[in-house]
Amino acid sequence: MQRYFRFNELNTNYKKETIGGVTTFLAMAYILFVNPSVLEPTGMDTGAVFTATALAAAIGTLIMGIVARYPIALAPGMGLNAFFTFSVVLGMGIPWETALLGVFISGIIFIIISLLGIRELIINAIPAVLKNAAAAGIGLFIAFVGLQNAEIIIAEEATLVQIGDMTNPYTVLAVFGLFATVIFMAIGLRGGIFYGMIVTAIAGVVTGLIDTPSNIVGAVPSLEPTFGALFTPFGEMPLSEIFTLNLFIVILTFLFVDFFDTSGTLYGVANQAGFIKNNKLPRAGRALLADSSASSIGAVLGTSTTTAYVESASGIAAGARTGFASVVTAGLFLVALFFSPLLVVVTEQVTAPALIIVGVLMARSLGNIDWKQFEIAVPAFLTVVSMPLTYSIATGIAMGFIMYPVTMLCKGRFKEVHPIMYVLFFVFLAYFIFL
Repeated sequence: MQRYFRFNELNTNYKKETIGGVTTFLAMAYILFVNPSVLEPTGMDTGAVFTATALAAAIGTLIMGIVARYPIALAPGMGLNAFFTFSVVLGMGIPWETALLGVFISGIIFIIISLLGIRELIINAIPAVLKNAAAAGIGLFIAFVGLQNAEIIIAEEATLVQIGDMTNPYTVLAVFGLFATVIFMAIGLRGGIFYGMIVTAIAGVVTGLIDTPSNIVGAVPSLEPTFGALFTPFGEMPLSEIFTLNLFIVILTFLFVDFFDTSGTLYGVANQAGFIKNNKLPRAGRALLADSSASSIGAVLGTSTTTAYVESASGIAAGARTGFASVVTAGLFLVALFFSPLLVVVTEQVTAPALIIVGVLMARSLGNIDWKQFEIAVPAFLTVVSMPLTYSIATGIAMGFIMYPVTMLCKGRFKEVHPIMYVLFFVFLAYFIFL
């Protein structure tokens, strides 16, 4: 075991790896309860999604640990689950079963891309400005959803939105949770988002705003409502109604966001751990293969796209250096399956602060955009602002992909635009015209 994970070479041991694995789990355990909450509006069974989330995280993280041998954990991604719910199912009217099929297909395509080694071609085709803008836009969208769930922001006919009733007890609970989470994160507490949810849930139970759970440990919720549901459309409708242009856009967006989210996370976390050699990540193909495999497996189980988590950096900071830490994290996700009764205390007021803080973390990429260059600023701005304002991640990405070639052509920088971007220009233009 020590030889396989190269303990001596990386100057580590079982104690360091175990502590690192536990730390990573605590930092990202919030997804077990937030993901079912985000996917609930689609009509999916929350208990089944909870189980699918834990299993997808455990399987994906285990593959990453054993095959790629990196201390990087995976789970259904924030932003991708919001896109799944609000853009695909609620926005486009695509049944959640068909949306899962889109996740599955994007995972298969990702596997093929990983095996063929054409990752660099795709990364180079999409300009950095659009990658950063998409990440930031998704962050703003997630934060907007959190503010709505907390009723800090509510609908208003004249101005579209306005501040909510700040004396509403449930809104006060969410605001309390936001302050608690901010404090935990500001002082550098690992797992601050998770602990913020715990404190908010306890405060809700004590004040009577949240029902007290009957048990803490219980039976694992059945996967039956979601397991294999992605294949049901094939028996209910013709292929022409399944493989529509809408589904193509969905697959493309899932692939785009997951591809670059994973690449950015992998390289960022690996750089922190000192794994990068000559500006390259050893075993990058295996790491990407682990991520893409987890996405397809997660879709079969019944959850949105599974991806690498930046919270893995907390485990690395605690000493994790090998895939054994990921094995520990995966084991804890399996243990967490027995804590499903706690789902009843994870209300919108409990998850809202987590969504807002995740939005803040994702908005960091705004700093990587050169706002002084107008031809760069316009597509970036439209990408970022369109996501929350149109309530659609896909629309934001489409706006940026359409505007970028236009502004670059007008500036005389057309040679800097990859041919693939011109193809995508017409694809997304057709998306707006026909859909």
